[in-house]
Amino acid sequence: MTSQRLARRSLQTRLALAYAAGIYAAGVLVVVFVAVPLASINAAIPHGRPSSSAITETGPGISLPQLLAGSAVALVLLIPIALALGWFVADRFLRPLRAITATAKIISAGDLHRRLDLGEPTDELTELGHTLDDLFTRLQASFDAQRHFVANASHELRTPLAGLRTLLEVALADPDADADTLRSVCQEALALGGHQERLVQALLALATSERGITRRDTLDLTHVVEAVLASRRDLAAQKGIHLTEDLTPAVTAADPRLIESLVANLIDNAIRHNHPDGHVKITTQTSGTQVALTVANSGPVISGDQIQRLFQPFQRLAPDRHGRDGYGLGLAIVNAVTQAHHATLTTSAHPEGGLSITVRFAHGSRQATRTDTGGESHDQRK
Repeated sequence: MTSQRLARRSLQTRLALAYAAGIYAAGVLVVVFVAVPLASINAAIPHGRPSSSAITETGPGISLPQLLAGSAVALVLLIPIALALGWFVADRFLRPLRAITATAKIISAGDLHRRLDLGEPTDELTELGHTLDDLFTRLQASFDAQRHFVANASHELRTPLAGLRTLLEVALADPDADADTLRSVCQEALALGGHQERLVQALLALATSERGITRRDTLDLTHVVEAVLASRRDLAAQKGIHLTEDLTPAVTAADPRLIESLVANLIDNAIRHNHPDGHVKITTQTSGTQVALTVANSGPVISGDQIQRLFQPFQRLAPDRHGRDGYGLGLAIVNAVTQAHHATLTTSAHPEGGLSITVRFAHGSRQATRTDTGGESHDQRK
């Protein structure tokens, strides 16, 4: 306990000694530059004319030994005064730091709702407190989102498992089940297993996107879009969705796998949340120092306050949708890939229905140069 108290007080002790040393040094300078020169001055009493019968009287001033002795006594008395003042000033300066430490311990124990709230006056320590309050707010939001995500993921994974278990239990409990019945049960079990497999793949894609970029290659967004469209045309034709593209070269530096995931999820989302005889238009273009990918689709009318919700995990356009219409992870993956590349994402809802989503990346040549330098620094930090 004693060692902990000494460690806790060490900063205040060092500051108090530093302040005391400054005060004491000021006292010594006063003695050297003010008191000592005064000792050489002789006090003189002027005399009048001889006719006035006045006498001339001279006498020595304060002697140097007397002045030095008095100064030495004053400096000795200044020692405890300087220490007391230094301790008081250090205590006042460190009071916000103690409040920060105490509150941080409470927050680290699990109370993420606590804040420092140092208030005025505004100085370096209160600015540090405000910065920490912002950090605690972001941590609380992150932990809340993580708990919400885990709860939703558990629910989404448990639903097909519960359905599979019920399906098998009913089949086994039926004494009259024949080969055709069991074959039908197996087909339904495979469908539920496929649903769960696709969900796990979507969760892995989201986790990979949030992990960040592991590589950057120079690529053209038009080539990625063309490859994804080639694998989605049959699905769009089955749903009566008309696909159009307006592709111009759009070169950027990015992770090819993440960009392919972003493009695929944008197009899948546009096809899935559409209506028969609807349309999807994909555009790539270069504008100045940026390249842009835009996916616009027809579909149901979406209110402006619902747009941001769609980019959160497990948020669907309609609450009654289940696995067949997606898992509510497509746009969350798009958002994660966008943030990993430090790109910008803008979304607008069409008055007649549908969405238009645009992702803007830095131009390939500029971003590649900046990323190569940053990559070296990152590797060195590892």
